[in-house]
Amino acid sequence: MRRYFGRKLLVYGLTFFVAVTVNWLIPRFMPGDPVASMVARANVSQPAAAEAMRVYYSNLFGFDQPLITQYLNFWAALFRGDFGISVWLFPSPVSSVIMSAVPYTLALIIPSVLLSWVVGNRFGAYAARRKLLDNTVLPVGYVLTAMPYMWLAVLLAWALGVIAGLFPVAGGYSFSMRPNWSWAFLLDLLHHWTLPFLSLFLVALGGWAIGMRNMIIYELESDYSNYLAALGAPARLIRRYAFRNAVLPQITGLALQLGVIVAGALVTEIVFAYPGLGSLILNAIKNKDFFLLQGTFLFIVLGVLIANFIIDIVYVVVDPRTRAGMAGARA
Repeated sequence: MRRYFGRKLLVYGLTFFVAVTVNWLIPRFMPGDPVASMVARANVSQPAAAEAMRVYYSNLFGFDQPLITQYLNFWAALFRGDFGISVWLFPSPVSSVIMSAVPYTLALIIPSVLLSWVVGNRFGAYAARRKLLDNTVLPVGYVLTAMPYMWLAVLLAWALGVIAGLFPVAGGYSFSMRPNWSWAFLLDLLHHWTLPFLSLFLVALGGWAIGMRNMIIYELESDYSNYLAALGAPARLIRRYAFRNAVLPQITGLALQLGVIVAGALVTEIVFAYPGLGSLILNAIKNKDFFLLQGTFLFIVLGVLIANFIIDIVYVVVDPRTRAGMAGARA
């Protein structure tokens, strides 16, 4: 098992190195000059003062150094936990800006991912052996999983927000309120959270339901299921074994789909002007904030890699064949 996780850590380490390097390169290939944008926002009329500001900011952010030096300085600062200073919200540190948005994104992604996976697998398992449910779950599942996150978000905002007036369509909380730990503020947070959550939950739900339904049917028609039935095993026991075997590919699918779900969450946040990492990325692009863009992407890459590693651990725990293979490799 140590060798297995050692190889996994090596793969994740290489992936992290490549992702961070690409993350550093992308903003620098973007058109525009962040220093020029900062000087323009300052609205300085005297050319000498504007030039002095440009030189100061270029030196402060390290843009006056060669690219290779900037790259090495980036890694050195990264190991110190320093993500730089935000160009858009100067002089706020990037880390503090990101941490103010992370709770909103996590509160959106974690429940939608886990609930859609659990509920979708259960619905798919029930649909595989109930024709009436199968005739409804399967078509609805295909429709939901084919919907782009952004399109469903717009539909929900229009139907439940604009037309029905049941939920707000923008923001993380009401503009008239200030963040605090009161029940009124928490309920207001939940009210604004509902539509972005539903956008992510419903799209993912359809895919998990279809996948589990197909896997259950395959498992119930496999040789071991027919053998158990021939031995007189109860149908409930056969379905239990079928579900346990069918859920393993769904765990793998969760790891594969995690990046897609995170990307969908970021787009959904932009639709609802939700104050998470998606909105930060949009504002960073608008203001050519290299450091905020780098820090946000870095946090997302780290989160996805850590979540995938956790899923790998869970897979080893729930699949005895993997543990048997490790024991055989040691022998």
